[in-house]
Amino acid sequence: MKRKEYLDWKTYFMTVAKASAMRSKDPSTQVGAVVVNRLQQIVSTGYNGFPRGISDDDFPWEREGDFVNTKYPYVAHAELNAVVASRTDLTGCELYVTLFPCNECAKILIQAGISKIYFMDNKYDNEPNVIASKRMLDAAQISYELLPDLKIEILINDIKMD
Repeated sequence: MKRKEYLDWKTYFMTVAKASAMRSKDPSTQVGAVVVNRLQQIVSTGYNGFPRGISDDDFPWEREGDFVNTKYPYVAHAELNAVVASRTDLTGCELYVTLFPCNECAKILIQAGISKIYFMDNKYDNEPNVIASKRMLDAAQISYELLPDLKIEILINDIKMD
């Protein structure tokens, strides 16, 4: 008789997104993303962080202050990294992401052909960038679904820090 307590697809993919978020060095917000094709295969992952070649130690992680001295102009979002890292056509693929995409990521996801977005958190729901994001996603007929009740537990004995 087969095992009955296995992960369903949504929980599995969101767990991978949560694990990807753990790669982020951002001290305040860690976001992970997973792109999945129609065959339920992971085609790409991403997490928020500085672009390749940009030192995690030489650029700011601050959230407040003069714009160029904060993380915002430099950090690449998890969704962007997942799309860029993919080496395949993403038309019809689904995205699992730990935080609802901002307006800039929504543009990228629409252009990439993502058909549906699953997310765990929308803490910026009333912010202008999320309102704009939803407006674009709705216009492009890309559905999105909150998966708040997933019981995602990642058992980690030791986390080796770089």
